[in-house]
Amino acid sequence: MRACLLLLADGRFPAGGHAHSGGLEAAVTAGLVGDLRTLDRFLRGRLRTAGLVAAALAAAACEHARGPADADGWAVLDAEADARTPSPAQREASRRQGRALLRAARTAWPDARGLADIAGGAGRADGPGGPDGPDDPGRAGRAGRAGRAGGERPHHPVVLGAAVAAGGGDPAEAALVAAYQAVTGPAGAAVRLLSLDPIEVNGLLARLAGDIDDIGDAAASARRGELPYASAPALDLLAEVHARSEVRLFAS
Repeated sequence: MRACLLLLADGRFPAGGHAHSGGLEAAVTAGLVGDLRTLDRFLRGRLRTAGLVAAALAAAACEHARGPADADGWAVLDAEADARTPSPAQREASRRQGRALLRAARTAWPDARGLADIAGGAGRADGPGGPDGPDDPGRAGRAGRAGRAGGERPHHPVVLGAAVAAGGGDPAEAALVAAYQAVTGPAGAAVRLLSLDPIEVNGLLARLAGDIDDIGDAAASARRGELPYASAPALDLLAEVHARSEVRLFAS
């Protein structure tokens, strides 16, 4: 695995992931998760639903970032992410994390065209001599469309895919990182919320490694026009309850 992928998958990368539990805090509050056994069930369910969708979006975004500049494509991916996130609270959480990741990724890879396009700067990397130079009459329109694709608040998996591409990764690797993060974030939150033994929790994650690989492979093989739309209604409902909670440790 390339070092850039390890960097993006590392929970210490300043992308705001430490502030989100992926729905686990609400599940703990509701009494649905309270020990390693129920945590295992939660993680497996999240991986096969929200994890699969995020991984497919990341793979598609990585593929798009590696291709020719296309601001409309980013708008489409943003809409695809919105359509697969029915909970307003989850959409907000995704965009918050996306904004944080975009800021960190653009600092790490300042010349990456895909990251600039997502932020609303379509064509900047091509410079004055290219088709997207300042004299190109279509440049302003493309930049505007990129801005409407989320601007400074794009969805997290879309930014993740572009960041993997910026670091030289491919769609399969982007899908794997997204699938990995779908379970490691909540697992880390479980240690804090339930005072679980971190060694036992990491052992649980090790036993999930094969499933993470499988989800990554399935997501990477999905065609752009047939992205998965696995739903998790319980996660949607928990997210809405959590967003209205007066006392909470995590943002989501």
